[in-house]
Amino acid sequence: MSDGAGFAYLADVFVAPEHRGHRLGHRLVETMVDHGPGADFRWVLFTRDAHGLYASHGFAEPGERAMVRQARGALAAPQA
Repeated sequence: MSDGAGFAYLADVFVAPEHRGHRLGHRLVETMVDHGPGADFRWVLFTRDAHGLYASHGFAEPGERAMVRQARGALAAPQA
């Protein structure tokens, strides 16, 4: 879900148990957040599991159950 301007929310990435272990979750997240139309957006995700998967795509933990990926490229906040 996205506002189309610079913010996106990732939800419900799920791989059926019989298809796990083939990096499908990695490919789904990669396609969406790294190569999709919102690749430069600030992404937000709320999850209790798979933090390693999301961290490998730039998400970081600001709290116990929340992860945020800051905007990149032209949408990134200016450096102080």
